[in-house]
Amino acid sequence: MDAAWPALERRDTGEWVLRAAAGVTQRANSVWPRDAAEDPVDALREAMQWYRERRLPLIFQVTDSPANTGLNQVLDAQGFTRQSETLIMSRPSGNGFRGAAGAGVEVLDGPDAEWLDLWWSVDGRGGEAERETARGILAGCPSLYALARDDDGVPAAVGRLAMVHGTGGIYCMATSPSARRRGYAATVLQALLAEGGARGVDSSWLLVTAANHAARQLYSQAGFTESGRYIYRQQRPRRALSGC
Repeated sequence: MDAAWPALERRDTGEWVLRAAAGVTQRANSVWPRDAAEDPVDALREAMQWYRERRLPLIFQVTDSPANTGLNQVLDAQGFTRQSETLIMSRPSGNGFRGAAGAGVEVLDGPDAEWLDLWWSVDGRGGEAERETARGILAGCPSLYALARDDDGVPAAVGRLAMVHGTGGIYCMATSPSARRRGYAATVLQALLAEGGARGVDSSWLLVTAANHAARQLYSQAGFTESGRYIYRQQRPRRALSGC
């Protein structure tokens, strides 16, 4: 997951990985606590300083596992919020999709202008500078980009398959508001899984917010099952002293 959505700047402390990308997406601007810190208080202080230098909030991406119990206790004591609960869903090895990509879907090795325009219009936050940062994140690993068009040839839905060590991660699934509930997302997903399978990608995973029930249903129908969860934990902003 880290390799599929790589931050443009990172510092590996040997225990935690500090990631930054000018504030574009939580995932690329959060701490990945890869291993338990020997001294979590000192590690937390170092992380605070690193993100402060970049004028970014301190956010942790914390998986729901016993290994992170101690870290959660430290973050609780520091008043970190809990937000954006996300499911990790996967299709196991041997369950690779081998069907046809489907008519009306284009699969490219890089995001063209139409793909980027649709994805950014649905999921983007910010202006041209943020969009270019996002483009840099997308280019961080070999990926496939699918675009489905409606009957008039207008882009209707897009998606990305990041290819990492023989596995595939589904990202950037987005459908134009005017094209929703018409099967375009399922067509894009099918095309990505099919083309990924043709290129040797067998097992795959994706990330979906727990509150997005429609997307979870789509992915379940495609054979994905929950294999884990994570949340983001963000440092609360401190109030500045007031007075005159």
